[in-house]
Amino acid sequence: MWNKEFQCVGNETHLVYCPRISHVNQTCSHANDASVICSRFRLLNGSSECSGRVEIQVLGAWGTLCDSRWDLLDANVLCRQLDCGFAVSAPGGGYFGKGTGSVWTDTFHCKGTEPHLGHCPVTALGASQCSHDNDASVICSGRSESLRLLNGESRCDGRVEISLRGVWSRVLDDQWDMNDASVVCRQLQCGAAEKAYNPPKSERGTGPVGLRRVQCAGNETHLTLCDKSTSEAAQAGIAEDVGVVCSGSRQIRLVNGAGRCAGRVEIYYNGSWGTVCDDSWDLSDSNVVCKQLGCGHAINATVSAHYGQGSGPIWLDDVNCSGNESDLWACPSRVLGQHNCRLKEDAGVLCSGLFCECFCKGFNGVGRCLWRSL
Repeated sequence: MWNKEFQCVGNETHLVYCPRISHVNQTCSHANDASVICSRFRLLNGSSECSGRVEIQVLGAWGTLCDSRWDLLDANVLCRQLDCGFAVSAPGGGYFGKGTGSVWTDTFHCKGTEPHLGHCPVTALGASQCSHDNDASVICSGRSESLRLLNGESRCDGRVEISLRGVWSRVLDDQWDMNDASVVCRQLQCGAAEKAYNPPKSERGTGPVGLRRVQCAGNETHLTLCDKSTSEAAQAGIAEDVGVVCSGSRQIRLVNGAGRCAGRVEIYYNGSWGTVCDDSWDLSDSNVVCKQLGCGHAINATVSAHYGQGSGPIWLDDVNCSGNESDLWACPSRVLGQHNCRLKEDAGVLCSGLFCECFCKGFNGVGRCLWRSL
């Protein structure tokens, strides 16, 4: 057990060049083992350290990432990984200039909540003919961002934490309401507030308390502009952790199919996954789902819980898409949550992206078998 304290400036080329201090009386066990996670990603040519062309290091050499499958969810994870807040946009087309070296077409399948791109499922397609005209980029909100949401299904729902003096801290309140939640959603660029709640005991935080009893009018641009009490000024009371669900948290997925591009249609709304009723469900509706998920076009629109019954609420009924909508909730339908259905009427989709081809990558085309969508 090495118990000397390193006092590195950060620009040393080797750890042995850092000053060290010995602590003779200090006892340490392997429960205190130090660790580090190194990033093989960087941003170049941006106006700040939190924007730029995405570059990836493979076998010691830096290259760029093809923008064909790079999206805002992947970009959001990279921003969090680099301590740069959240992703504002994920421009392609060499937005920050052309890089050099290989162009990698690895496809990340991030939910957007992962702490590191290494936690996302990835389809490793290797280097390709994608040119540097198609280099992927990201613009992050920056390190001044002071709020984050934890334990949700996206970056736009979950328990609220605030960074004060560089320390992430809890927000506690006994009268947390939609005015307060509206400010959080606006500050995080997550749309409108859909729900203000107190998380259950199992999801409460354990860190320091940053704010207590926040009282927002609802039009403030930042939570710190609301009337509030600091943790030092108000320690008494029964205030609890607070959470929000913003409209930007809405998601869609396919469940119980052979892959991510087939299955029962489920929507994440108001903090819960629910289903879609099959009344009027057709190929136009299914096409919107397939397009939204990056799964090609619809081959079949299934009804009568073809992929099994769900267990949550039924969120949509009488959906009537033209097929050109960007997402399912942009289609005409009943008000979210209103229906006259039962779970045995759950709608489903089979998309063309389910069908894949296998190719070999390696010496003379012989190597490991990789899959990619047609």
